[in-house]
Amino acid sequence: MRTLSQMTRVLAAAASFALPAVTAAQKPIIAVLHFDNNSIGATSKDYDGIGKGIQELLISDLAGNANYRLVDRERIQAVLEEQNLAKTKAIDPATAVKVGKILGAHYVIYGGFMNMPGGAVLTAHTTDMETSQIQNPIKINGNASDVMGLIGQLSSRVGALKLAVKPGDSGVVKQAGTKETTPPGTKEPAQVKQAEKVETFAKPIAPAAKTMKLDVAAANLYASALDELDNKRPAKAAALFQQVLAKAPGFPPAEEHLKKLGKSGH
Repeated sequence: MRTLSQMTRVLAAAASFALPAVTAAQKPIIAVLHFDNNSIGATSKDYDGIGKGIQELLISDLAGNANYRLVDRERIQAVLEEQNLAKTKAIDPATAVKVGKILGAHYVIYGGFMNMPGGAVLTAHTTDMETSQIQNPIKINGNASDVMGLIGQLSSRVGALKLAVKPGDSGVVKQAGTKETTPPGTKEPAQVKQAEKVETFAKPIAPAAKTMKLDVAAANLYASALDELDNKRPAKAAALFQQVLAKAPGFPPAEEHLKKLGKSGH
């Protein structure tokens, strides 16, 4: 009886260690692309780059949802650059599906931001990578003085969708180096390099950031700083992150980027 009891405990312990891997495999992988600028008014063009900031902040917010795995923005950016899509201002359905499949995501999320007299609107929808269907349209109305509030509401709505992995689809997040080419005599692109499985995903945003107000001007500066990072201009990025902190003192995402830049010697 004692031997049987010991064996039972060993098996139970082994099962408990195995559970996290199974649970992780059941969490859908989500890639959030940048948001289009749909603003109206005399200053609408000023917000052409804001979608990159909304993208990163939404990724970080959704990363706090224990039911999802979020591809981090840097990996998405690397794939966009490889596919010569980094300068694409508007995301169309075909581009979303192409990028999502290269990344190995189960779902892609993208949408638009509209700053207008009297308020702001954030819209989004999901695209299922298995069917290419656009689903779950979401619209958030709010105030341009609280962009983080809009992002938080959108994150909550996406969390409530309870997106799931379909049976037989394990999902693999793919690294840069999977540029698609079209072999002679074929119509469909083929990957020239087998992507490796990546176990690291986006980290959750600091809790303090969720309750902070970030107005549209500060959000726009934050997006511009990210763009400078993508274009390998760290000094300009650091200056813009400092401007964000001048408008939103203590904003954790800006502080984290400055810390990384400091460690890299910039």
